[in-house]
Amino acid sequence: MNMTLLAAASMGTGIMMLVAAVAALVVKKLISAIIIVGFVSLSASVLFLLMDAPDVAITEASIGAAISTVIFLWGRGKIGGQE
Repeated sequence: MNMTLLAAASMGTGIMMLVAAVAALVVKKLISAIIIVGFVSLSASVLFLLMDAPDVAITEASIGAAISTVIFLWGRGKIGGQE
Protein backbone atom coordinates (compact mmCIF):
# COMPACT_ATOMS: atom_id res chain seq x y z
CA MET A 1 0.00 0.00 0.00
CA ASN A 2 1.30 3.40 -0.95
CA MET A 3 2.29 5.70 1.95
CA THR A 4 -0.08 8.52 0.95
CA LEU A 5 -3.01 6.13 0.74
CA LEU A 6 -2.07 4.64 4.11
CA ALA A 7 -1.91 8.09 5.69
CA ALA A 8 -5.28 9.04 4.20
CA ALA A 9 -6.90 5.80 5.38
CA SER A 10 -5.45 6.27 8.86
CA MET A 11 -6.64 9.87 9.01
CA GLY A 12 -10.10 8.91 7.79
CA THR A 13 -10.37 6.13 10.35
CA GLY A 14 -9.20 8.45 13.13
CA ILE A 15 -11.72 11.11 12.20
CA MET A 16 -14.46 8.49 12.00
CA MET A 17 -13.50 7.27 15.50
CA LEU A 18 -13.58 10.82 16.86
CA VAL A 19 -17.01 11.53 15.38
CA ALA A 20 -18.38 8.23 16.71
CA ALA A 21 -16.94 8.88 20.19
CA VAL A 22 -18.63 12.29 20.32
CA ALA A 23 -21.85 10.70 19.06
CA ALA A 24 -21.69 8.15 21.90
CA LEU A 25 -21.57 11.02 24.38
CA VAL A 26 -24.46 12.89 22.77
CA VAL A 27 -27.02 10.16 22.08
CA LYS A 28 -29.89 9.81 24.53
CA LYS A 29 -30.40 6.05 24.44
CA LEU A 30 -27.95 3.88 26.34
CA ILE A 31 -28.20 1.00 23.87
CA SER A 32 -27.24 3.34 21.02
CA ALA A 33 -24.22 4.55 22.98
CA ILE A 34 -23.13 0.96 23.64
CA ILE A 35 -23.32 0.07 19.95
CA ILE A 36 -21.44 3.23 18.95
CA VAL A 37 -18.68 2.47 21.47
CA GLY A 38 -18.40 -0.99 19.90
CA PHE A 39 -18.00 0.70 16.53
CA VAL A 40 -15.22 2.92 17.92
CA SER A 41 -13.43 -0.18 19.15
CA LEU A 42 -13.85 -1.90 15.80
CA SER A 43 -12.47 1.21 14.09
CA ALA A 44 -9.47 1.06 16.41
CA SER A 45 -8.83 -2.50 15.24
CA VAL A 46 -8.89 -1.29 11.63
CA LEU A 47 -6.39 1.40 12.57
CA PHE A 48 -4.11 -1.21 14.15
CA LEU A 49 -4.39 -3.30 11.00
CA LEU A 50 -3.36 -0.29 8.89
CA MET A 51 -0.32 0.13 11.15
CA ASP A 52 0.79 -3.46 10.37
CA ALA A 53 -0.12 -4.85 13.78
CA PRO A 54 -2.50 -7.68 12.87
CA ASP A 55 -2.14 -9.42 16.24
CA VAL A 56 -3.22 -6.30 18.11
CA ALA A 57 -6.01 -5.71 15.57
CA ILE A 58 -7.41 -9.20 16.10
CA THR A 59 -7.23 -8.81 19.88
CA GLU A 60 -8.96 -5.42 19.76
CA ALA A 61 -11.67 -6.71 17.43
CA SER A 62 -12.39 -9.81 19.47
CA ILE A 63 -12.14 -8.40 22.98
CA GLY A 64 -12.71 -4.68 22.54
CA ALA A 65 -15.42 -4.71 19.92
CA ALA A 66 -17.12 -8.07 20.34
CA ILE A 67 -16.87 -9.26 23.94
CA SER A 68 -17.09 -5.83 25.60
CA THR A 69 -20.11 -4.85 23.52
CA VAL A 70 -21.86 -8.12 24.30
CA ILE A 71 -21.13 -7.72 28.04
CA PHE A 72 -22.43 -4.13 28.03
CA LEU A 73 -25.59 -5.19 26.16
CA TRP A 74 -26.09 -8.12 28.53
CA GLY A 75 -25.66 -5.83 31.54
CA ARG A 76 -28.10 -3.34 30.02
CA GLY A 77 -30.61 -6.13 29.60
CA LYS A 78 -30.13 -7.26 33.19
CA ILE A 79 -30.69 -3.84 34.77
CA GLY A 80 -33.65 -3.00 32.53
CA GLY A 81 -35.30 0.30 33.38
CA GLN A 82 -36.57 3.13 31.25
CA GLU A 83 -34.66 5.21 28.78
